[in-house]
Amino acid sequence: MKHFNLILVAALFLFVSPQYLRAVETAKPHPYKEVVGPYQVQTVTYDWTDQKRNRQVPVRIYYPKAGKGSFPVVIFSHGLGGSRDDYDYLGASWASHGYICVHPQHIGSDDSVWKNAPLLERLQALQDSALNLQNAINRPYDITFVIDQLKKLNQDDARFKNRLDLDRLGMAGHSFGSYTTLAIAGEVFSVLGGEKSVGDPRVKAAIAMSSPIPHKSAQYDLAYGKISIPCFHMTGTLDTMPFSDKDPLKRRVPFDHINKADQFLVTFKDADHMTFSGHIPGLGNGDKDPFFQNLVLLGSIAFWDAYLKNDPKAKAWFTGKGFDGILGNDGKFEKKLVAKSKKANQPKSGK
Repeated sequence: MKHFNLILVAALFLFVSPQYLRAVETAKPHPYKEVVGPYQVQTVTYDWTDQKRNRQVPVRIYYPKAGKGSFPVVIFSHGLGGSRDDYDYLGASWASHGYICVHPQHIGSDDSVWKNAPLLERLQALQDSALNLQNAINRPYDITFVIDQLKKLNQDDARFKNRLDLDRLGMAGHSFGSYTTLAIAGEVFSVLGGEKSVGDPRVKAAIAMSSPIPHKSAQYDLAYGKISIPCFHMTGTLDTMPFSDKDPLKRRVPFDHINKADQFLVTFKDADHMTFSGHIPGLGNGDKDPFFQNLVLLGSIAFWDAYLKNDPKAKAWFTGKGFDGILGNDGKFEKKLVAKSKKANQPKSGK
């Protein structure tokens, strides 16, 4: 009888093993965390004024409704023509995982640029805003001002007192917001008379979506060589803009030229420039926006946990095969990991 059972088991194994092995090969692993976390999320808006520059900086803040202690902070910079109310899928998800997410609005390169313009003149209005050097100057200074304001909130605001852990501060942005992000991360710009950097060392990690790059390739090493914080770069194979950035392959330039900290690059297959913000109804194909945005969230949550919360499980999943496995054939994930002895600016561990 025992002999018969062994034969039966062997026969069954031979019968099912090819299908089973194919299923194992094609099955995607579980995400590190789901896109909706355990915290209920609330939002609040502030209309701040930078007195030094006589400039308004409106913000929307997403934050956990309850929870003990302080939370890491992420600042998100919108793209050209956006506002503090855009990219809410990011703010809501990150806050649900225990982050306080601050979305400033950059006056002059926000939705006021196109909202009141005639329909046929809106693209030109956006282009004029993008080429206005003052907007490029204002954006990083908006972020530094926001960080200063957050410090004040943490000291005396009834809602946020002692709830913001500004030692664990991240920065993210899309398109013009990605320019802003890398500027705050320490990008160096060639200007008349020399070099200029407006980096803010209080930022410890960054996510850069659809980054614009310098026009001259000879400037790449100068531009990105001094950035020394972990960065997660995101783009798509169709990531172009109508009046600039014609070659989507160039979105990878910051990843290729930053070498002083861990760097990551995901290139989503068939994602375009508006995938990360969401397509305007009637303009472009946004059918796959929810799919790609879900992948954005799955990867970014693990990245923030790894590099702001210093969570070893998150880091093992993200730097190992976890995000690779979730991505599957829908994109390519590349990594540059720096030796431990060379790393700096690591935040303390925490929730």
